[in-house]
Amino acid sequence: MLTVTSVNVNGLRAAAKKGFVPWLAETGADALCLQEVRAEAAQLPDEVCDPDGWHTVHVPAAAKGRAGVSLYTRREPDRVQVGFGSAEFDGSGRYVEADLPGVTVASLYLPSGEVGTERQDEKERFLAEFLPYLVDLRKRAAAEGREVLVCGDWNIAHQEADLKNWKANGKKSGFLPEERAWLSDVLDETRGGYVDVVRALHPDVEGPYSWWSYRGRAFDNDAGWRIDYHLATPGLAGRAVKAYVERAESYDTRWSDHAPVTVVYDL
Repeated sequence: MLTVTSVNVNGLRAAAKKGFVPWLAETGADALCLQEVRAEAAQLPDEVCDPDGWHTVHVPAAAKGRAGVSLYTRREPDRVQVGFGSAEFDGSGRYVEADLPGVTVASLYLPSGEVGTERQDEKERFLAEFLPYLVDLRKRAAAEGREVLVCGDWNIAHQEADLKNWKANGKKSGFLPEERAWLSDVLDETRGGYVDVVRALHPDVEGPYSWWSYRGRAFDNDAGWRIDYHLATPGLAGRAVKAYVERAESYDTRWSDHAPVTVVYDL
């Protein structure tokens, strides 16, 4: 069995003070993908930077206090790659991948965007570069007899079932028609060739949401978004046996505005 968890920690130093450390000590995951770490390795406490029983890779952004992704694996990876060959984005702390036996696991923090701003332009440039890389990654892995799993905060809700208030968000970044079409291309078997693992296991449910705004009573009312995905090649997706969101019991026990998304694969 391979258990993989992905979570946007909304600042790992802050999360470490709110409950991430005991959560990490108790998780049964074999691989852990973190996003929005917002710290360099030297800024993290030892029990977070290099905890016992884990091999860690921390990839901060060149811009201090922004983005950042990490990978924690129980066994030492055979290969680690930072970035996806992008002159613009490889220093932005948004992508890292590692080879484990039979599978490449990646942690992705896709830009969030904001309509009418440079941030949205940046997001669109990222999307344009990243899809060809995903296609190439899948093809290279297949040639080596490997599967691929790209986990992370994709910052796009794909379908109406993926956010509570979809009618009010059709013109906002994260649910724009062109963003949803891009994700459809990633999931098209003739183009990207990936599978949304959680949706495949839960085809007829609202959510399960993985992010709730800190504003208002979004968490208490479960007015969330499903933007944290496990996207896998079909062979691996077909071996997923269980998927769940580790939603906090109450608002005051959260250590991030996102919840961990965990999938168990029967290898």
